Amino acid sequence: MKTRSFALMRFCYLAASIGIVWGVAFLSARAYAEESLATQLREAVQPSVESGKIAGAVVMVANRETVLLAETLGWADVEAKKPMRTDTVFWIASQSKPITAAAVMILVDEGRIKLDDPVEVYLPEFKNLWVVSEKDEEHILLKKTDRPVTVKDILSHTSGLPFKSALESPTLDVFPLAARVRSYMMTPLDFQPGTRYQYSNAGINLAGHIVEVVSGEPFEKFLQERLFAPLEMRDTTFWPSENQVARLAKAYRRDQATGRLVEIQIDQLAYPLNDRQKRFPIPAGGLFSTAEDLVHFYQMLLNGGTYRGRQILSQAAVAAMTSRQTPLSVAQSYGLGLVINGPFFGHGGSHGTNTLADRESGMIFVWLVQHAGPESGQAFQKVDRIFGEWSAKMRQ
Repeated sequence: MKTRSFALMRFCYLAASIGIVWGVAFLSARAYAEESLATQLREAVQPSVESGKIAGAVVMVANRETVLLAETLGWADVEAKKPMRTDTVFWIASQSKPITAAAVMILVDEGRIKLDDPVEVYLPEFKNLWVVSEKDEEHILLKKTDRPVTVKDILSHTSGLPFKSALESPTLDVFPLAARVRSYMMTPLDFQPGTRYQYSNAGINLAGHIVEVVSGEPFEKFLQERLFAPLEMRDTTFWPSENQVARLAKAYRRDQATGRLVEIQIDQLAYPLNDRQKRFPIPAGGLFSTAEDLVHFYQMLLNGGTYRGRQILSQAAVAAMTSRQTPLSVAQSYGLGLVINGPFFGHGGSHGTNTLADRESGMIFVWLVQHAGPESGQAFQKVDRIFGEWSAKMRQ
């Protein structure tokens, strides 16, 4: 009996030792892979920073549970030589759209909104819409719509609404959301609902106002209570605080004549950015955020609507957001507030920001810059390719 017990103990010890060795080998392989990815990303982006094509960038890669790597390159403020940091705040622009769609889907889960309902169910003033039938420099011919615009239409950019109304020029945020929504009602649709795709801030803003009407709360309050607080998105807001403004990446464009970076203000927004009396929420593109906050949002989506044990959305709501909702007759593959590309879903934003998630590998990629011009897109193409290749390896 003693001999058998001793043999069993030796077997358990050897098994445990082998397990430890394999565990160390796995961790080493993973650490090596992550360092290799970090090196590739730095080598892809650093030349754009050094040549003055972009001021700097924050790149973050995560999986469903944790951040795997965070790379900061270049400057948040070129003149002050203030480096990018992982907590640098960016205007994420149209990356706000998936967040607005998630707010709508919370109310869909609760049975208070239905995607196939006409918008007029929630906003009666949206009855009797007109659509452009003919248009040239001399005349516009209008006709009645064949069917009402639905909630699904406005979340998938198939409503026929234009990008914005005349009220929103030159800046997008100087009128209350309800006033901007009324201006959409007075603007004819560009095509019959559900027949085409046309990217529309107006549609997503309309969705945000429906959230206000149904919930009885200001849109920003609903986001804070139902999304930002439970998702621990502490730096996501329409109005950056004094502390957040101090961490805000300055916006730049490249002067084509001199090749130098020029600091600019974001022309779609009114200043000062923290003025709650003169600036109003833009559900389609007004949020400021950080890379880590965006990771939390996409972790929730990849985990079927759950974040750290808290159920934010149902699996059915996530499935609707992350699957194609546009008709097959159009080229664009768009879900509800999200661009869909095979296993990937995500969204970009004006001034170069972008986030991608891979539903198969469970990987998340966040790219944040604050640059008006094609140079940020050129840099993103390089890192997008690297992430795509790396994410494909993770699926194997």
